[in-house]
Amino acid sequence: MSKAKQEAPAAIPRHVAIIMDGNNRWAKKRLLPGVAGHKAGVDAVRAVIEVCAEAGVEVLTLFAFSSENWQRPAEEVGALMELFLSALRREARKLKDNAISLRIIGDRSRFHPELQAAMREAELQTAGDNRFVLQVAANYGGQWDIAQAAQRLAREVQAGHLQPEDITPGLLQGCLATGDLPLPDLCIRTGGEHRISNFLLWQLAYSELYFSDLFWPDFKHEAMRKALADFATRQRRFGKTGDQVEAEARSQC
Repeated sequence: MSKAKQEAPAAIPRHVAIIMDGNNRWAKKRLLPGVAGHKAGVDAVRAVIEVCAEAGVEVLTLFAFSSENWQRPAEEVGALMELFLSALRREARKLKDNAISLRIIGDRSRFHPELQAAMREAELQTAGDNRFVLQVAANYGGQWDIAQAAQRLAREVQAGHLQPEDITPGLLQGCLATGDLPLPDLCIRTGGEHRISNFLLWQLAYSELYFSDLFWPDFKHEAMRKALADFATRQRRFGKTGDQVEAEARSQC
């Protein structure tokens, strides 16, 4: 991690979520195979982690592989799995040395046993009371997440531990893959697309959205700082009026 501290925006999101889009288009533009874009994207991951950690962000969630990405060409999927496996083995020690806890969310059952084992090992190696959580969404989909939370609650009802009327939004939220972490304050998508593509559907209800035209491999330090600076200008109202939010802020001064 870089030791140089950058001046942080006035308001820092506790949790930043990123849809890392544009790797294939980055590679195609350079007449390279798609996997070259994914490999180049690793440098962007490192840059974003550095900026977020320096700024005081507590949680960074990266959308690495969606439940729909299995539909991509088998060659690309295989290369992605190999890249994921090598990155887990290579980066875990660096994360631990920088007090970063790795968590992987999503349905792991479809991954090769060797990759599942590497996931568990990397999580155990980086576990602890660390200052920063890096959460990687792999074979993850927002609809899957809500469905698995509903299934957990249904089993509690079936077992007689819970009544249907006891189920609240807060209870369901706690059963999501991210249930013990703060909700995302800021969601960034690179690559010029303006959609959330089944990512953290419940959790993004009140997140600020930020879209960048940069392909993911080009989204480095300055791009991340620009996104955080933009977030600092947002007024988060959560259903209230702007006047109410301003009045509350003045009362806390």
